[in-house]
Amino acid sequence: MRRNDRRDLGLLLLRLGAGGTLAAHGAQKLFGWFGGHGIEGTGQFMESVGYVPGKASATAAGLAETGGGTLLALGLATPAAGAAAAGAMAGAAAVHAPNGFFNQGGGYEYAATLGLTAAGLAVTGPGRLSLDHLLGHAVNRGWMIPAAFAATAAGTAVVGARARRLRKAKEGEQEALFEEEYME
Repeated sequence: MRRNDRRDLGLLLLRLGAGGTLAAHGAQKLFGWFGGHGIEGTGQFMESVGYVPGKASATAAGLAETGGGTLLALGLATPAAGAAAAGAMAGAAAVHAPNGFFNQGGGYEYAATLGLTAAGLAVTGPGRLSLDHLLGHAVNRGWMIPAAFAATAAGTAVVGARARRLRKAKEGEQEALFEEEYME
């Protein structure tokens, strides 16, 4: 087997593994498949960690994971697919960061691994065993890599800043310790 053939086969395996995993994760959020909680349950979780509104956040994360993962697996629009998936995983890593690095303790290890793999594929390209190659790389141009990552970084920064602002505002609120009943 020639070196280029090995490289293309390796890229295909990375794309199928990471892309398939990301797509399945997104399907859990969007549709409740594979033991997931769907938009409702994921939305409630998103709100509990400061991503408000929860349903919109769950939908955005689910679409980035499902869409980005599917496109990565197919090797189509690889820069945009990898950047979208990496952005979704950056958000997931931020949620899990307080729990440390390792996944067994609820940490960000898993999200970071998927995000870095997606980012690496966006930069490296899909290889010859891909729809991008079949279509003459019409949606996989060199200029698309920095553009996709810039758009994803801007979106991730806006969402993260908004979530932090909402958490701080909520921390300033104090709920009543006791319900007041008025006696006549």
